[in-house]
This record gives sequence, C-alpha cells and structure tokens, in this order.
Amino acid sequence: MIEKKTYYWLFALVALAYIAGLFLPLMENDSAQFGGMALRMYQHDDYLNIYKQNFDYLDKPHLHFWLAAFSFKIFGVHEWSYRLPAILFSILGAWSTFKLGKLLYNEQVGRLAALVLVTAQAFILANHDVRTDAVLLGATIFGLWGLIAFIKGEQLKHMILGATGVALAFSTKGQIAVFIVGISVFCFLLYERKWQIFWNWKVLVGLGVFLLVSSPMVYAYYQQFDLHPEKVINGQTGISGVRFIFWDQSFARLTGQGGMVDNPDYFFFYHTFLWAFLPWCFIAIAAIGRGIKDFYKIKFIKKPGYEFLTLGGILVIFHIINFSQFKLPHYINILFPLFAIITAGYLYKLYDTKDKKALRVIRIMQMVVIVLLMILLSILSFWVFPIDNIWLGIIDAALLGVLLFQVFKKQSNIHKIIIGSALAAALLNFVLNTNFYPKLFQYQSGGQLVQLAKEQGIGFEHTYILNDGYSRSLDFYSQRITPSLTLGELKEKIANDEKIWLFVYEDNKKILEENGIHWKKSISRPHFHVSMVTGQFLNPSTRNEALANAYLLELN
Repeated sequence: MIEKKTYYWLFALVALAYIAGLFLPLMENDSAQFGGMALRMYQHDDYLNIYKQNFDYLDKPHLHFWLAAFSFKIFGVHEWSYRLPAILFSILGAWSTFKLGKLLYNEQVGRLAALVLVTAQAFILANHDVRTDAVLLGATIFGLWGLIAFIKGEQLKHMILGATGVALAFSTKGQIAVFIVGISVFCFLLYERKWQIFWNWKVLVGLGVFLLVSSPMVYAYYQQFDLHPEKVINGQTGISGVRFIFWDQSFARLTGQGGMVDNPDYFFFYHTFLWAFLPWCFIAIAAIGRGIKDFYKIKFIKKPGYEFLTLGGILVIFHIINFSQFKLPHYINILFPLFAIITAGYLYKLYDTKDKKALRVIRIMQMVVIVLLMILLSILSFWVFPIDNIWLGIIDAALLGVLLFQVFKKQSNIHKIIIGSALAAALLNFVLNTNFYPKLFQYQSGGQLVQLAKEQGIGFEHTYILNDGYSRSLDFYSQRITPSLTLGELKEKIANDEKIWLFVYEDNKKILEENGIHWKKSISRPHFHVSMVTGQFLNPSTRNEALANAYLLELN
C-alpha cells in the first residue's frame, strides 16, 4: 500500500512540528498551571502532596506531575523539560497503536494507524499545550495492546505489560483509563467469544500488578487527604483521597456533582471531533459507518478480517462521555488510537478490495480538506500574524512545495490520500508552532512581564498579586507561587513601608486608583486569554480593542 521508506520520511517531517512545539511558552491556564504544580513538587522535594497555588489539589492523580517534576530534577526547569514526558508517552502511544493495529489487522494497517494518530490535530496540540492527556493516551493504549496480546496468546509478559499500562493511566487521570480499556476489551471478547480467558490464573497476576503499580499514587492520596480529615476541600471536610480516586472523580464529572457542570451540550464532542481529528475526521466517520453496515450485514457472526474492538469501543465510549455534564475538547483524545486504527483498517480494506470508486471519492474529499487547511494557513501566516523571518519563510515554502508535488504527482488514490493528508498536517502544525503560537504568546502577559522584569534586574521575592488575580505563566516563569493579598492586607504592608511589587490586571489597577494607592514604577504588557482566541483578536485592525493590559507596579 505505502512503502516503509515513505512512512519514515513522513514521520520525520511530522517530527519537525513536534520539535518546534517543544520550545514554545507554556499556555495558560492548564499547561502553565500544571507546570507550576510540578515545579513546586521539585522545589520543595515533596512528591506526596499536590498543591494548586497554596491549596490542596484533589482533582487529578500524581503521575503527570511526578514525571514533570523528575524531568525538572534531571534536566532543569525549561518548557521542553516539562513537555518531555508527554512526548515520550506519545511515542509510546504511537508504537502501541502500531502494535494493536498490527494485531487486529496486519503490519500495514498498524503503520498507517500510527501515522494517522501522530498527525491528528488535537494529538499534536496535546504535545505543546501539555496537560495530562498525552501521558494518559500513551499509557492507556499501551495497556490495551498488552491485554489484547495476552487474550490472543495468553503469555504472562503481555498481561504484565497490559496491567502496568492501565495502572499508569489510572495514576494519571483516574477511572476513565480503566473504563476505556475495560469497554474495549469487552467489545473484543464479545466478538471473539473468548470469555474463558477470565479463568486463566494469569489474570490474577495482572490484577496484582495493577494494584502494585498504582499503589504509590493511592498512598500519596491517602497521606494527603485520608490522614487529614480536617482539611477543607471544596467546602467539605472528611474527604477520602482513596475513595475519590477509586469512585468519586469521574462520576462527579459525568453527573455534574460538586459543581462539575461546564457544558451539558450533548453534541459537543461531535463538532469537536471535526477539528480535533483533522485531517482524518471525515474518513473516520466513513469508517464507522462502513463498520456498522458490515456488522449488520454479517449478523455479528465471527468472520476473518473483522474486529469489533475499535467500532464497539468508539460507539459505546464516545456516547457515554457525551452525557458528561463537564466537557472539554481534549477529553476525546484518549479515543484517538481507536479512531486511528479503524480509519487505517478502512483505508486498507478499500485498497485491498480495489474499491476505486470509494477511494476516488475519499481522495476528492481529502483534497477539499487540504485546500481548506492551506487557506486557513495562508490567513494565519499572511494576515493574522504575517511571517517576517526569511529563513522560516523558505522552510515553509519548501514544505508547501513537497505537499503540492505529492498532490499533483501522478500516483494512486491511496498514495494521494495518505501522503497528502499527513503532509498537510505536518505543514500546518510546523507553521503554527514556529510562527503563529510564538506571536500569540506575546499577548500572554504573565510570562512576558517576567521577561521584562528580569531584563530590568527586578527580582520576584517581593512580588504579590491582588485579590487572587492569578497568572499561571507568571508563577511558572518566576519559578515562585505568587502570594495573594486582599486590599486590606496590601494597605497594611504599605503602612509598614514594605517593599512591594504588585501584579494586577486592568480592573484591579482601577481598584488601586480608587483607593488612592500610588506607585513609583510600572511595567506593562498587553494581555489576552490566548487559549480562547476570538475573531476580534485575530483581526489585526480590531486586535487592540480585544486587549487589556497587565502590570507590575512598584508601590510607594
């Protein structure tokens, strides 16, 4: 279908986008916030407790923060060292997707599935806007591959690997990992009719490995919360961290308990998927439709060449999480390996059965997607934030030339679909990571003010914020959790003639003026919530209207 060497250079070009993203500033809120939380672990040499600012943090387990903190300890505090564990687990995820695709279909499907995964838009985004999802995805698909390999061959090593992967995923984001793997394995067994596997003694070994590998995280929760029932968490005392991670965490998001209601829109993940799985989203939808039709046609009778793990897992899991009362776009990333495998399997079947009509339709569809992506790229690169570096422009033009050559080159439909889509993703994200995001982050005021302050020799040991007006990037780049002051506490410090640098946004600066508080020095930077861009901000002629200012003020 596609030669091995072609995959090698496609992966190499995609890697350029990932490498460029390693050195971007950390994006507010979650990425910079999680970086700051891991930094606190490293600075205080305290790996049992997680704090958000100076408050106990219950929401997510420890593994992501441990990995980032250990990376800081080994390599120093940098953006790239924070992102390094995510990159490594993404590589593990791509390898595991290849192995599972090979196991369910063949080696060619496995290779294509790995390529589809690493060129999916939200997967690339998750490796520079790093939250917990890259580690979660890599560990989850690794665990799923290990368990399916065990079911097929019943080798103890696969059970151990599978249980380890699931435990690591559980230690990253809780029960969602166990749920994803459990539903997927159930769908596999349902079609393969191999329920006797549960009577294998090696399953008990796997359960023991899961408990052993996840025990450090459970112990840390026990130490921070169960041993301190007096702590007030979300207005409640007597909180059990062990109960939370084994039961309450994901159910609160699903049911909306404890105020976990963010987006009850049932169709949220449907339209999110259309951009998150670009440029493969429409092929994936076609693959799911074809899978439903095929299984209806064969009456769910077991036949060679069919597998129900990916289709069943996607249909069940996707629709269950759609009922969640708390939704964010990256929540569906964990399903991307299943989407990648079903997409690759569908394309391979069309190629293997020589379905020229379907491949021609998909080629045309993908050419439309590629053209639209290039139009978007042109708007971002020549209007929103014009490219002003000649060498960067030369590299971008070369990549575009490779893409156009492949699009117009006389070759099979399957080559045009796969190579054109992968190159479009590589080009889009290379330009985003080398031009769009670096210029966007000029409007993330916290990190920018830290840079200006360092250039002027201003330290941060006397820096405060007013009324919890946190800036996560300020904390990470100053390598210090900035203390918060109320207006009364601020006035008291001024009365005591203490040295104060105050970080404020525009509205808090007005509060200072209204209360007669003066300053003798001020540095400022334009501020915008860069993770939620608007049309007004993207339009250069109206951008200033969308901006506010953030300040560092040296008070009298």
